[in-house]
Amino acid sequence: MIDYHTHHYRCGHASGSLRDMIEEAIAKGFQQIGLSDHSPLFFYEEDHFNPGMTMAKSEFPNYVAEVIRLRDEYEKRIDVRVGVESDFIEGWEDYYRSIYAQYPFDYIIGSVHYFGGYHVFDPKRWEDPSVDPDQIYREYFTLIKKSVDRCFFDILGHADAVKGLKYPASSDLTKEMDETIEAIAKSGVTVELNTSGVRKCGEVFPSPEFLYKLNKRGVTFTFGSDAHSPNELGYAWTETLHLLKELGVSELATFKNRERKMIEISAVSAVGK
Repeated sequence: MIDYHTHHYRCGHASGSLRDMIEEAIAKGFQQIGLSDHSPLFFYEEDHFNPGMTMAKSEFPNYVAEVIRLRDEYEKRIDVRVGVESDFIEGWEDYYRSIYAQYPFDYIIGSVHYFGGYHVFDPKRWEDPSVDPDQIYREYFTLIKKSVDRCFFDILGHADAVKGLKYPASSDLTKEMDETIEAIAKSGVTVELNTSGVRKCGEVFPSPEFLYKLNKRGVTFTFGSDAHSPNELGYAWTETLHLLKELGVSELATFKNRERKMIEISAVSAVGK
């Protein structure tokens, strides 16, 4: 078992420590665990602009240092990978890239969290009766395309998260989805199967249809539960393996020193303890 998308208390909306997450991974029989908490909002002048969503800028070096210490401490018991989930903020790509270059990350997840003045999972976005769901979806997919076109990350996070609050588009957005898939494929980025979607809206991020088309274009995949507490680690792992099998996917992407290595799913498919 592997899980590359995890969070802990520093981000302000998750529970448990980095050590708690590692211990849970060991208890569940994981071969690899990636620690990837939310990056600070580096583009704001304030040290800690949004305490309920991200860590402070001044805390970021401490976060990375702790992950490295724990990786070394646990190296004989489990393979810990050093990661971060970064926001994609249009126009700030080079700045974020320069910050991450200062740290020995194994991988970076890039996610579109903020657009149109709201967080992607903020229900307030949908409360205005004049809101156009189709426009929201189009805006989101446009940012996904821009993020992979200007890619400074290794893994694309929750690629269709805009569906997470179960407000559907009112028209056929196949064209927008296909254009997004084409951009992802051209970028070479890995896409995570993010199982927090199962908790939020009943299916993984991205959807099986999205995954099918990505797979046809040769896109690589990895697994991320987006765990915000230790008990969520590896959530829906077995169901995800079944989905991958149906798609004909036999390998998952892993990362070390920002380099991708594909491994056979059969080598990490055990459900664990």
